[in-house]
Parts: sequence; C-alpha cells; structure tokens
Amino acid sequence: MEKNLKQLLKSRATKIVRIAIFGPESTGKTTLAKQLADHYQTAWVPEFARDYLQEKLDSGRGVCDSTDMLPIAYGQAKLEKEKATIAKKYLFCDTNLMVTKVFSELFYQYCDPLLDAAARSHHYDLYFLTDIDVPWEADGLRDSPEGRTTIFSVFKQALLDHKKPFITLSGDKETRLNKAISILKEMQIAKEIGMSSLDFVQIYEHGIPMQNIKNQLEIYTTGIAKTFLDRPATVDDGILSLNPDDFESKASYYEKNKEKLKIMKFVPASGAATRMFKFLNEFLSDYDVASESINAYINRKNDLELSLFLLGMDKFPFFNDVNAKLRVDFSDFEEWSSDQKQYYFILYLLRPEFFDFANKPKGVLPFHAYNDQIVTPFEEHLKECVAYAISKKQGNLHFTITQTHQVLFEKLEQDVKQKHEQNTSTKLAIDYSYQSKKTDTIVVDTLNQWVKNENGQLLFRPGGHGALIENLNTLDADLVFVKNIDNVILNHSQEIGLYKKALAGIVLELQVRIFSYCQKMDANAIKEVEVHDIISFVEKDLKIELIKGFSKFTFDNQILELKRVLHRPIRVCGMVKNEGEPGGGPFWVVDKEGITSLQIVETSQIDLNNEMQQQFLEQATHFNPVDLVCGIKNYQNQKFDLTQFVDPFSGFVVERTTGEKTLKSYELPGLWNGAMANWITIFVEVPMITFNPVKNVNDLLKPAHQLENTL
Repeated sequence: MEKNLKQLLKSRATKIVRIAIFGPESTGKTTLAKQLADHYQTAWVPEFARDYLQEKLDSGRGVCDSTDMLPIAYGQAKLEKEKATIAKKYLFCDTNLMVTKVFSELFYQYCDPLLDAAARSHHYDLYFLTDIDVPWEADGLRDSPEGRTTIFSVFKQALLDHKKPFITLSGDKETRLNKAISILKEMQIAKEIGMSSLDFVQIYEHGIPMQNIKNQLEIYTTGIAKTFLDRPATVDDGILSLNPDDFESKASYYEKNKEKLKIMKFVPASGAATRMFKFLNEFLSDYDVASESINAYINRKNDLELSLFLLGMDKFPFFNDVNAKLRVDFSDFEEWSSDQKQYYFILYLLRPEFFDFANKPKGVLPFHAYNDQIVTPFEEHLKECVAYAISKKQGNLHFTITQTHQVLFEKLEQDVKQKHEQNTSTKLAIDYSYQSKKTDTIVVDTLNQWVKNENGQLLFRPGGHGALIENLNTLDADLVFVKNIDNVILNHSQEIGLYKKALAGIVLELQVRIFSYCQKMDANAIKEVEVHDIISFVEKDLKIELIKGFSKFTFDNQILELKRVLHRPIRVCGMVKNEGEPGGGPFWVVDKEGITSLQIVETSQIDLNNEMQQQFLEQATHFNPVDLVCGIKNYQNQKFDLTQFVDPFSGFVVERTTGEKTLKSYELPGLWNGAMANWITIFVEVPMITFNPVKNVNDLLKPAHQLENTL
C-alpha cells in the first residue's frame, strides 16, 4: 500500500469542492454520501476501514486495534486521491482522516503523529456533522450504541478545536439530503464572492440568505441611487381629502363588515428610549457639579431642552415616583438647593441602579397621568385596540420588541390586561415577536471588505425597522392596523378610533372591487367593455400608472397586466399636514422604468444637491405619521408573501466611526417606505390629533399628553 497521507490538491482536483461527511458510527454518513453523489452525478469516497477491518476479521487476525489506525489512514487517503481525479465539481467523502484521528484518540488514547498532522492539514470546503438522531444499527464491526451522546460531543469538539467549518445535519435521510443540497447552493454563492467556508458557516447559522449578503456587498460597491421625485403628493393630487360625513360613512362601512374579519393591531415597539433622554444623559456626562450651577450649564451649552425639562418637571407623569424615591433615600432632601434636587432627579431617572429610563423600551415608560392612574404607551394601545380593532368581542395586538425587554412587557400585560378586558367585555390576545436575525446586514469597511471582531467573527448590524416586514408577514389577519408605540394620546381613543375605522373602511371598499375584478379574470368573464372600467378604477381610484405601451397590448395581455397590478396587498395611509416634523412624506416618485407611483419618502432618500428635488421637498404639504391600515390577503383569502413586494434598492447605507475605523452597514428599506413600495397605496388626509409621537421626553409636556389640556 502506498504510504502517503497527502491530499491531491493540484491541477483539476484543486477546483473540486470537497465535502467531508463526519460523525460517529451508524449516523448515516454512507447513505448521505451516496445520495449526494447521485444527486450531483459525481464521485464519492467510501470508508476504507470497513473493508479493511472486515478482511482482517474474516482472516482470523482479530478485531481493530491501535496498530490499524495508520494503515486505515493510508488506505483512506489513497481512495480519496483516486476519486478526486474523476469527481465532477463535488467530491463527497464518507469519512476522512479526522474521523480516524478521533477514533484513535477516543479508543486508544493515542494518535500517530503522522496521522495527527495529516488530519489537521487536510482541506475540506465543508464538513457535514451527522447527528445521532437515527437508529443505531449493528453490522458486526460497529462497537455499541452505548454512550452515543458522549461520542458525538467528542466528534463535534474535534471540529471546534481544529476550526473546521461544519454544519450539523439532523432528521431522516430525505430531510438531511434536502438540507445538504440547500446548504451547498448557499455555499456556491459564498464562493462566488470569495468568502471563506468558516465565514459562510457563521452567516448560515445566523440565518442570513447568502443572496442577501451578495446583494448588500453590491450595494456597498455601487451605492444606492437617490429616489427621483416627480412632485409632492398633495390634496387632490395623490392625497384623498374627506369631509366629516365621509369619515363617518367609511367608518360605518367598516363597522358593518368587521365581524367577519380577523383584525390585528401591529405595534413596532423595539429598542430602548435612549434618544428620548439623550440631552439628559449629555447633561450628566458634562455637568460640573462642583464648580457650576445648572443655569450656568444651560447658558454654556445653550441647552434649551434642559431648560424646558426643568421648568415642566413636576408635570411629567413620572415626577411623583422619582420625587418620592429621593425623599425616602435622603432624609435631608427638603434642605437641598434647587440645583441639587434637579441634578439628583435626573440622576435617579436615568441611572441603571435607579429608574433606568433611557435603557427601557418606550412602551413600558409612564407617558400619561390620569386622575387615578399612570398609563404607559403599551396600555394606551390596549385602549385604542378596544376603540377600533375589535371583532367578535376580541382584539389582537402584536408588539415587535427586543427580546431582552419581553419580561417588562409581559409584566405590564399581567398588570393591566385583565382590567381592560373586564371593563370592556372583550378578550385581548397579545403576542410579541423580535426582529429576525436573518434580516441583519453585514458590516464592511471603507474598501467594502467585510469586518471581523477580535475573535475573527464577522460583524453584523440589525437591518432597521424595514426588517419588520418579516414580522408583519407572519401575521394571520385580514386587516392590520399599524401604529408606532410612541404615537398615543391621552383621553381621545374614541376620536382617534373614528379616523382609524375610516381608513379601514376604505381598504374594505377597495377590496370589494379588486376582488370582484380578479375573480372575474380567473373565470375569463371580463368583457372588453369592462376593461375600460377597470383601467379607470386603476388609474383614478388607485392612482396607479400603467406600464408604457399598455394601450397597444392585446386584450388577453391587458387582462394579465391588470391582474398583476391588482393582485397586491393594500395599504391606506393617513397623512397629516406638514408642520415641520422630521421624517418622511408622501411624494410621486419615478422609478427606473419611468413609471410614476405614490411612495412615502424619507429626506435621506432625496438628492438635496439637486435644486429641483430640493424644491419638491420644500413644497411638500403633508407628513407621514405612520398611521396605516393594511389588507394583506388576496381575493382567494390567501396571505400575500409580503417580502415579494419590497424594493430592495431603497434602503440606506449608514456610516459609523468606531475608534479610528469608519464602518458601513446597510439598513433595509423602511417598513412603510421601500418595504411596502410595491403595494397598492392610498393616501388620506387625517387631522393632527392622530399624530402625537414622543421622540423627546419634553414631548410629554405637549397638550396631547397633559390631562388639563385634553378634558
């Protein structure tokens, strides 16, 4: 036997993708190797030890011992070299020298240095670690089924210790085969962009599709084109204006039809309230307690926000709790100076060992002080749900949160839900979800090379609120009301409810016509004369521009195109008059095909160096308050796959400086921007009472959040 443990890594064999199928005995390695070789029409390397040990046993020379390890290794290496010369693209190895090394160390507490060195150095693009969730089968050579869990952990640890790229395969043989094929498709993309196998495994285990990574890297290289505005959307030019009777009529239509629907209230509530208290944290960091007064600090920093906070301090809903805690902790509190009281109030409000408000989610913070209770945004959304999102005496609320905050929300739910159920004779079903890790994006440097941490791991960042389209996509509902966690008002849930119901009524009215048209199209029941009515509906009611050349299409092709246009999820978006709030607004936008559509556009998406685009921005009359009602099922009562209606090239590339490094990350298209870019979109003007966000703690001093101004 040739005594050579080297791999054949020259000429054409270098291009072969080598897959090692690795694991303890009787875990399906041979079955999987054969299946994969058959699927890819290529060679596979059988286990040399099986025939070697069977021949030894049959010849009366006994069973396996430590002296067999090196001959087995030589035989295995020779087989692999032979098969590598005839393999096509892939070579599947039923076992390899690392398996022999592990068995040698496990059973004989020794591994020959030659075998050890070869096992460490042999290259495989990927290891499939076969799980022990298949029955152990005796064959006369295998040891025993005892201790399978311990032996499996030894095999897994060997891969970890030697930094080998591996993915565990579990399940029956068909499940394993399908998963392996899927993994190899993903790995092919990784190879195309020059990514190492270890990096690929990290991305795979993170759950990010490799095509997403490839797209992100292309975006970093080519950049994202600015959105091209055609004009701002205004009343009677993209924004529907309703009179009070219209709102009542639309709301009434919703009320008459809601009992047959499953309704959901979807509330983005992720992240901590850090920005809400930013200026207070800056004060704690920069204020010189020993040498200056707070007034001197305000003048030095021109900090008007701090001045307003201190002037209105006793009007905040959390004032009494913080003030009471200070009085308990400091017996001489009454003797303190005004500066000392104010400084410690802010200190207690923010420090982790006290109230820790800046690190808590907005949803659980005290926002409103009623005569008999303090209420959080979470509870206000429960009240709103009862006001407009109840069907069959049940309300469904879905909050997207950060996983570490779930215990806070669940505690609050336990404290307040039953009270609202009893007071309103309704059942409230509340659930939570997190931003999926698969929506994270890869971080790169200024040369667009992926960045790693000190442990050699790739860096990722959350994909932004656009990632929540995945969460929305999981909901089983006919109608979904979307509203941010911090956009609540004190005392006016019923009035807010009127406008939300009206938006929902518009969705339902549109669906009646759209569904009827789609059903007729399926039945080939559309007559030529009706096509003109559908075109008018599409262009005038839905504000959709048909593709160029549509009028020259044949009748059948016009029907196909109209079906494509109508077969989409619907969103009806409330728009408020622009009063200088930062954020997105409604515009007519021209896409790369020259088609104009209604979109919500953020300022950062607009080319402010273009004078005409700047003028369109300045001419905008309305603002997006994130007040949406969505129809996410089709005319066959099936859920749309909402991920199919995203514009992937409307996201944002964000630069951040960490130490001396500038890093770039990609934020996915915003939930109500690019993530819904290809929905049917209707804009409706709603009054300012519907928009009361709390971006800064001082917003809680505004009339909408103060009891004496809302009675």
